[in-house]
Amino acid sequence: MRKSYFAVSLLAAALVSPLANAYQQGDVIVRAGAATVSPNDNSSNLFNTALGNLPGDVTVDSDTQLGLTFAYMLQDHLGLELLAATPFTHEVKMKNSIGPLNGKIADVSHLPPTLSLQYYPMDPKSKLQPYAGIGVNYTAFFDEDLSSQYEALGFENLELDSSWGLAGQLGVDYLVTDNVLLNAAVWYIDIDTQATMDNNGSAIPALAGSKTSVDVTIDPWVYMLGVGYKF
Repeated sequence: MRKSYFAVSLLAAALVSPLANAYQQGDVIVRAGAATVSPNDNSSNLFNTALGNLPGDVTVDSDTQLGLTFAYMLQDHLGLELLAATPFTHEVKMKNSIGPLNGKIADVSHLPPTLSLQYYPMDPKSKLQPYAGIGVNYTAFFDEDLSSQYEALGFENLELDSSWGLAGQLGVDYLVTDNVLLNAAVWYIDIDTQATMDNNGSAIPALAGSKTSVDVTIDPWVYMLGVGYKF
């Protein structure tokens, strides 16, 4: 029993024991790891300029890429962080629509850089450094690659509007040494876009020259586990 109590005490002491210089004004913290974008998607009905409103729900799958964050400590307890990543690519699908419209629409890539102001509540010398942040996100979509199914239906020129939105963040660092750290973080990001497609009428002549649009709310959770270095 005494041995167990002693082990727990040592672990607790290791977690909260101070470093000579943990986080302080002027520090630069670089973190890298696996980042997963998990959309919490929702969409409006389709609207076609020839047929009007059509049923349908757009879904967006998850993707994992290399995540990078760059933080600068403005003060001992305040940091400014930029979230970056290699491009995320998602499979976009249609469901609950008219027969041939159900299925894969496209593969779409995006970059979601997010700038956040962070608050670190712990003593600046603590090894354990939880933090919370709030900021703004800009998401740029590119490489919208329509599926062969939708191309066969006469659709072309898929475009997704860029998005501006707010972002919230929670995270924690554990400093293994004065400079090396372990990190876990999660963001909730407001991402809304409108997808539009032209129809050339090759499959349905009545749709020639028409446009189809749908408003998509993506609002993903972004999870990241990684390591970091404090300069």
